[in-house]
Amino acid sequence: MGPADRRVASEPGHAGDRLPPSPARSHRPVAPMKGQEVTNTPFDQLGPVDYLVVEFPAGAKNFTGEMAAELLKLVDAGTIRVIDVLILDKAEDGSIEATELADIEQLGELQSIEAELAELLAADDVAHLAAAMEPGSTAGVLIWENLWAAPFASAARRSGGQLIANGRIPIQAIIASVEADLVGATTEGD
Repeated sequence: MGPADRRVASEPGHAGDRLPPSPARSHRPVAPMKGQEVTNTPFDQLGPVDYLVVEFPAGAKNFTGEMAAELLKLVDAGTIRVIDVLILDKAEDGSIEATELADIEQLGELQSIEAELAELLAADDVAHLAAAMEPGSTAGVLIWENLWAAPFASAARRSGGQLIANGRIPIQAIIASVEADLVGATTEGD
């Protein structure tokens, strides 16, 4: 990931092209080069950083502000620090348009976090994330630091520990497992 502009060339096949920063973003801080700090927090005190991509299929977009409100609750509670937010639109021809929060005029409640964002994703990162999207869809990309885990992660690093594996279990998999256990328990009693 790098501090390059995240607009992806409109022609398929040029997804890795890095374009100069747009004038609309010239006032925003640029993500630091390798070895520099992303935040005012020293690197050895950072918590784990995660990302997610939420896709909204064509015709299924219903942005009511509920997601923004829930995100801000997590920020205000000190649970997470938002590092980057990006909106991706994938046209029917497969081209991608990436929009940053700074480029959106009506941010509403998200205005409070927009000025603090670092630009971490480069054009090739955007293309990689957008590859899973369906044509005609819109997706939100969120990168955040898990502040709640920072003290533990820092203690582990000071103790010489290093992360060798992590992962997520999708809620759908947990539900399926619980349902399978329930079905198994009821058939055993028959």
